[in-house]
Amino acid sequence: MKTTEKQFDAVNFMRQQRNMLSDKLSKMSKAEIVAYFKKRKLDSTIKPCA
Repeated sequence: MKTTEKQFDAVNFMRQQRNMLSDKLSKMSKAEIVAYFKKRKLDSTIKPCA
């Protein structure tokens, strides 16, 4: 069985993003966290299909 070199490691990327978000949220109060996610929801460019 041949193995190939990964150009993008999705698991590693997900772990990095989760750790970065955990660090950011750990310094916020509950109200700040709610406000952060409301703002992110509005700023997101990805919209579900209607």
